[in-house]
Amino acid sequence: MPALAVEFRSADVHNSDDYPTVAAVRHMSDLLAQRSGGKYKIKVFNKSALGTEKETLDQLKIGALEMNRVNISSLNSLCPKSLVPTMPFLFHSVSHMRKVLDGPVGEEILKGCESQGMIGLAFYDSGSRSIYAKKPVRSPADAKGLKIRVQQSELWVAIVSAIGANATPMPTSEIYTALKTGLIDAAENNIPSYAGFKHYEAVKVFSLTEHSMAPEVLLMSKLVWDKLSKADQDLFRAAARDSVAFQRKKWDDQEAKDRDMVVKAGSQIVTDVDKAAFKAAMSPVYARFINTPDLQRLVKAVQDTQ
Repeated sequence: MPALAVEFRSADVHNSDDYPTVAAVRHMSDLLAQRSGGKYKIKVFNKSALGTEKETLDQLKIGALEMNRVNISSLNSLCPKSLVPTMPFLFHSVSHMRKVLDGPVGEEILKGCESQGMIGLAFYDSGSRSIYAKKPVRSPADAKGLKIRVQQSELWVAIVSAIGANATPMPTSEIYTALKTGLIDAAENNIPSYAGFKHYEAVKVFSLTEHSMAPEVLLMSKLVWDKLSKADQDLFRAAARDSVAFQRKKWDDQEAKDRDMVVKAGSQIVTDVDKAAFKAAMSPVYARFINTPDLQRLVKAVQDTQ
């Protein structure tokens, strides 16, 4: 055993220590420690302990932070190709999304961040994102005029604006209070986030719009990566890849558990959503953001994946 393991810090914004992405990076640490004979381990700092996703990305790029787990949306302004899996109604099922991200398209998107000083190690599931409010949102007409919290990205502002709602960008940590005080009417996220951040205490109607399956991404600082030997880089890549199956299983279990929990707590899950109407409203969003031959090629490659 080496006298001292090299401990890499990895950031995450989720509160629960057992949240699927937090647990998956810990699992990756166990695999690394095992396979490197105790040379490497990863310590996860969740609960936004190291800052917001935007702040931790800034730290990652300059090598002040070794690893980071963020939603892919926070990379959109840095790595253009990361826009593709963020696009609304792009994947038609969870299995379709997983197949795309595990294949050559996923590989190309991860590589697209290297020029920004970040090495993409893996995609984790973030489920499908839906709108939750005080009333059902079954169609774009129901969303009209609602103040909906979105992630701090131009694409998300455009998606919500396309359905006639007022996009209100803000960090995750501020949503609960904003919903409680009526500063916003609604937010959009997956069921485990709705449960984990206790947003179900503030708004009780979760409408399954399932407008996005934007994944989570696990990144490493390129400055840190470049100091590793090729053999150690391979170790990290393999451990990250092997943590994906662990995360997906945990994700599926968590989603089912949290769905039951919020229903028991009095939330209503609305399933009769007019997805075709939402999807039809998205053509200006595609026209604006998928605006280069390269991005159009990638979107087509996703749509062609069976």
